[in-house]
Amino acid sequence: MSEGSTADVEAEQLAAIELALEAVLFAAAEPVAARDLKAACADLGEVDQPLLEQALERLEAHYHDRAIELVRSASGYRFRVRARFSASVQAAQPERPARLSRALLETLAIIAYRQPVTRAEIEAVRGVAVSSGIMRNLQEREWVRVVGHKEVPGRPALYATTRLFLDDLGLTRLEELPPLEQIRDLADVASDAGISLAPPEVEEEAPAPGGSTGPDPGGEAEARD
Repeated sequence: MSEGSTADVEAEQLAAIELALEAVLFAAAEPVAARDLKAACADLGEVDQPLLEQALERLEAHYHDRAIELVRSASGYRFRVRARFSASVQAAQPERPARLSRALLETLAIIAYRQPVTRAEIEAVRGVAVSSGIMRNLQEREWVRVVGHKEVPGRPALYATTRLFLDDLGLTRLEELPPLEQIRDLADVASDAGISLAPPEVEEEAPAPGGSTGPDPGGEAEARD
């Protein structure tokens, strides 16, 4: 087989792989791992990691100027709507988008940047007690989990973020989080992830021991234990 015909065959294979990946990723509701993408191309010849990455790069370039983008997160690859179109998508959807309180986002941010961390340590940073509803909400959303217990009296639980937390933010690892000093407003971070802030609640949280007193302007609106 001549070099020209070999190149043509390789180009055809690459194009076929790109189309297969596009179909799989559009049909997937969750990020798809690289091994599963390879399996989806099993009938298209041998697909090694460099060839898979080349096809993914072509697919990413194809959507470069579109409303949809190909992103890689901790669990694999997926398509998502670009952040600047999130308001348009939400306006067309009958269901309400996720609405989280500022108190919950503050708690999540402390866990993300200081993990593993105990509830008492979170309260020390925020200056108010963290309601059981906030911690339960974060765990039910599978953004936070208990990873162990601190070896101090009472052995309090240590909390850390999960792989799903990274997936929902479109990140592959924690090091991709923006430096804390660069975050101007939690609302900006939430908006980038397609999350809406709930309206401010006139709810007070109990002050943490040694913390400040007075109302927390972003109190969690959920029932407490």
